[in-house]
Amino acid sequence: MPTDALSEDPANLKASWGFPTQMIFGPGRIRNLGKACQGLGMARPLLVTDPGLAKLPMVAEAIAANEAAGLPSGLFSAVKPNPVGQNVADGVAAYREGGHDGIIAFGGGSALDCGKAIALMAGQTRPLWDFEDKGDNWKRVDPDGVAPIVAVPTTAGTGSETGRASVILDESDHVKKIIFHPKMMPGTVVSDPELTVGLPPHITAATGMDALAHCLEAYCAPGYHPMAEGIAVEGMRLVKDWLPVAVKDGGNLTARAHMLAAASMGSTAFQKGLGAIHSISHPIGALYDTHHGLTNAVMMPYVLGFNRPAIEDKMTRLAAWLGLPTPSFSAIQDWVLALRAEVGIPERLEGIGVGDERIEEIAQMAADDPTAPTNPIPVGAPEIRQMFEAALSGRLA
Repeated sequence: MPTDALSEDPANLKASWGFPTQMIFGPGRIRNLGKACQGLGMARPLLVTDPGLAKLPMVAEAIAANEAAGLPSGLFSAVKPNPVGQNVADGVAAYREGGHDGIIAFGGGSALDCGKAIALMAGQTRPLWDFEDKGDNWKRVDPDGVAPIVAVPTTAGTGSETGRASVILDESDHVKKIIFHPKMMPGTVVSDPELTVGLPPHITAATGMDALAHCLEAYCAPGYHPMAEGIAVEGMRLVKDWLPVAVKDGGNLTARAHMLAAASMGSTAFQKGLGAIHSISHPIGALYDTHHGLTNAVMMPYVLGFNRPAIEDKMTRLAAWLGLPTPSFSAIQDWVLALRAEVGIPERLEGIGVGDERIEEIAQMAADDPTAPTNPIPVGAPEIRQMFEAALSGRLA
């Protein structure tokens, strides 16, 4: 008989599912950007990206191609690596002043999240924080005021291109807040692995581990969503096979393409839920301005160890699906540790400049984070502190 507890009670098999959007995928597909914008009714889009990308030829070429197609496109690039509410407000001002009618969210997770939030706020009268992902706050949104979005990911990590939310830092309380509405899902995604070729190895590694964290936590989250779990498992297989290749050979388009797919799969899967990896990473990123994917990668084995009693059977199945020797929880933990070492992830929090001086604050912020409730084992501040201390010392459960 199956050992999954969900199968024991049919009442547990009730759920609501939603899946992503149109995706134009493959090398050279950036040439379809203009058509993608026109397909969503845009005539004058605003391209939102980060300051670094704004200086690169890929952005100038995208804007020039749109101009040639009769789509004059504005540019907004005042986006921090961990985007803040003021970035969104400034982007909305640029959108309105330029008479724009749609958003091209172009870049890594910060640009995608900020671009989607600008699209949400383009036609709203309430403040951004009124739409934080708590309860039914999303119903406060005027859906007719949400601008259409084309997403163009240039990193393979956050998967924000297939997500219905943005993570934005509220500088008033230094808390990363999830802003959510179903219409924040981009109407079209243009995923071109050629745009990721220039990523340096350490960014490739950090973003790739972010994709793994999304797939892994979605797979472990409680609840009934076999489609999300299936996507998560295949996403993890792609990371296992192709992240080391992409880190070692950044010009390998096959590896880059598979990692782009894995990133989008992670964000598709995590509608099932996330967990303590993310709930701890969010306050660390807010207080220390660390890279989100890198922080997830550092925390990953310590959260896995804490959750072991609740996920041991699932890890054994996962290890078998991934083709690991002697399938077991330990096989997954050993693979994660080996992968981290291979792609250059620090073993402990000190490797990303994080100490114990704000441990109590982080523990409470993480316990309050909206990703905490779907951790496989219920967590509060004491449990968060336990995992944080393990990541400080390098002690594996």
